[in-house]
Amino acid sequence: MSNDNLPCFHGRRAGRRLRIGQKALLETVLPQISLTLPAGTAPSSPARFFRSEYAAYWLEIGFGGGEHLAAQAAAHPDVGLIGAEPFINGMVSLLRQVERRQLYNIRVLGDDVRPLLARLTPASLARVFILFPDPWPKTRHHNRRLINAANLDHLHRVLFAQGELRIASDHQGYIAWILRHVLDHGGFRWMAAQADDWRQRPEDWPATRYEDKARAKGDAPVFLRFQKKPLVARAQTP
Repeated sequence: MSNDNLPCFHGRRAGRRLRIGQKALLETVLPQISLTLPAGTAPSSPARFFRSEYAAYWLEIGFGGGEHLAAQAAAHPDVGLIGAEPFINGMVSLLRQVERRQLYNIRVLGDDVRPLLARLTPASLARVFILFPDPWPKTRHHNRRLINAANLDHLHRVLFAQGELRIASDHQGYIAWILRHVLDHGGFRWMAAQADDWRQRPEDWPATRYEDKARAKGDAPVFLRFQKKPLVARAQTP
């Protein structure tokens, strides 16, 4: 898939003006963990972005302030984690944690994740996290939503057999959209075993500031887990 055919990125890339210490993190820590796609269109294994080999590789798309990504990296030193986040202030928050906790099993992409998804080798990721993505609530902006058929095709391709896709949201309209699109795709099995499972955050799923904000507003976030399954082509309606 050529990057020229990708839709443009929508969303903020910067917020508050960075302080001197934050700028220093971008100059010192970011170069150590920044991910750059090689030129060309050849597939890229996640392992190529790390100095060491890991037992598995996970991807978090839109890591916000980096709380979840940093917690997973600390809890799983045998896993190489890739985080994609175009918002520079969120990137700085993660870099602070990387430096303080020496989390060098993390690699970051400070840009739109779609070119990376298009280039990753098939069956190369064990888990993908998409936590509290922008719901783009206005109808005219629904085409900007991250969960769509094209991106689900990419996610299905890059996940291991029985790999896991985790999605969290507190926006009721987007939750319905996510469930409809993921289940209609045909390549994912919803892992909920009981009716209330999706309202309980699993113990190995660290909280984020977005979850805290949702609960403070009285909104009930949901935690969706899907497992990759063989994709069966649906019969065409006559």
